[in-house]
Amino acid sequence: MPTPDTTPGTASDVTSRSAGCITELLDVLWEHARNSTSHATTPLSTSQLRLLYAVDRDDGIRMRRACTVLASSPSNVSRLCDRLQAMGFLERHPCPGSKREITLKLTAAGKTHLQEIREKRDAMLHRAIENLDPAERNALGEGLTALAAQLRSPAGRDPDNPRTRQAA
Repeated sequence: MPTPDTTPGTASDVTSRSAGCITELLDVLWEHARNSTSHATTPLSTSQLRLLYAVDRDDGIRMRRACTVLASSPSNVSRLCDRLQAMGFLERHPCPGSKREITLKLTAAGKTHLQEIREKRDAMLHRAIENLDPAERNALGEGLTALAAQLRSPAGRDPDNPRTRQAA
């Protein structure tokens, strides 16, 4: 695992650098998990996986909404759908309320693939977290819960918002 930069700075700076290192390590672990499932004949890109997660969370999501969720253009999302459909992970259907819109649904193979990715990912995390002592596990749980709440809030995603900055 890469070691965090120990250049003197505020506690927030050190924590942010540590979180960045963890994020990079998790990216590598997730990539290994998503490309080592029984359905991984063609490796999925991060964007393809994000689209699968979005469709899994919102079955029958409209293409327009998927573009918003992914912060991507309709042409890019359409290409992602083409690839996922060719892999057998995604289906496109006309929207019942509007024939001009498309809805997206996971196939059984897509659901199975996501389940396998999640199982491998969870097993990796479980092994690592199991090796922490109880106090470290509790602190990690509390810290991750608070961080997730900040990242979900609009203010937490805006580093220039003074409400998200606190004195260290």
